[in-house]
Amino acid sequence: MKIEIKWGVVFSIMMPVWLALERLLGLHDQHIGWQPYLTNLVAIPAIWIYVLLLREKRRQLGGTLTFKQALLCGLLMTVVVTLLVLPSQWLTFKFITPHYLENAIKYSVAQGQTLADAQAFFNLQNYHRIGVVGALLMGAVTSLILAAIMRTKRKD
Repeated sequence: MKIEIKWGVVFSIMMPVWLALERLLGLHDQHIGWQPYLTNLVAIPAIWIYVLLLREKRRQLGGTLTFKQALLCGLLMTVVVTLLVLPSQWLTFKFITPHYLENAIKYSVAQGQTLADAQAFFNLQNYHRIGVVGALLMGAVTSLILAAIMRTKRKD
């Protein structure tokens, strides 16, 4: 379980770092129109962290990793990441990019969305919900796919 906690913490640190990079590149203000597209590149380091987790787990198990072991390992890390979503988002929206939500609302309204719809989507409560559900779903899917790819022994 130590490995899953370690990599879950690494993942949870990576997210605010990624968002700080987005902010530095202007994706949270002057280039906010590109943010919904470029933010998806976070999948690259996210998946890589899961790969590193499973590589370490395989080493710990002497070079053998079954599908079941890999899946359980990935799902445990997903639980850790999900538990850390809210503190990670608090750090992000409090210190790293405190004006992102209001900038996103202004941009969305300028693009033709109603103010009410923009405010309903770009608010902390909705982002918390999206963060928790997204961490669970994407973590589970990533764990499933990587368990199938990285297994070394069929035992299940």
